[in-house]
Amino acid sequence: IAVGKYSFTVVLGLGFHAIVTLPLILWFLGRRNPLTYAKGMAQAILNAFSTASSSATLPITMEGVEEENGISNRTASFVLPLGATINMDGTALYQAVAVMFIAQIYGIDLSLADQLIVVLTATLASVGAAGVPSAGIITLIIVLNSVGMGQHVQAGIALILGVDRILDMIRTSVNVTGDLTCSAFIARTEGESLKEDVALPA
Repeated sequence: IAVGKYSFTVVLGLGFHAIVTLPLILWFLGRRNPLTYAKGMAQAILNAFSTASSSATLPITMEGVEEENGISNRTASFVLPLGATINMDGTALYQAVAVMFIAQIYGIDLSLADQLIVVLTATLASVGAAGVPSAGIITLIIVLNSVGMGQHVQAGIALILGVDRILDMIRTSVNVTGDLTCSAFIARTEGESLKEDVALPA
């Protein structure tokens, strides 16, 4: 039951980020209609879900933003390979929840300062995570050690390893969605002449 609640919390957080936060960024900063933009992102997101690898999805991601959404190869070639390596927002979110879950299982009371350290370390560790399946599990060790939970690393990771593949597929989809959103924002800031899907004031 506890692992189920943990999984539900991760999926809920990732879902909110993918369905609310990123579309708002796309709408207000990228000046693109999220529903229209999503049509060109669908294949890349589905491939990310099935492979759980943002690196393996990269060629499809680039094809989607260039051919389906009209972003230049110049922007896509810079933003997307970089994003596949350092823009792991889904992984950062998952790691923060995983640390809190493991702490609760072992009755460890994390102070507000510890929680802030978890957020910061999870964000930094996700930047260095490889774009391959289950890379977040490796960087989770760093986050656990950052708040003095090193003695619970093996047992804690063993608790969540059984559901990690499914969660990895979801968080990779969110990672790729974040990359696609960033590419629209950068294209807009670079002044690329894209089709105006959203009429917003400059």
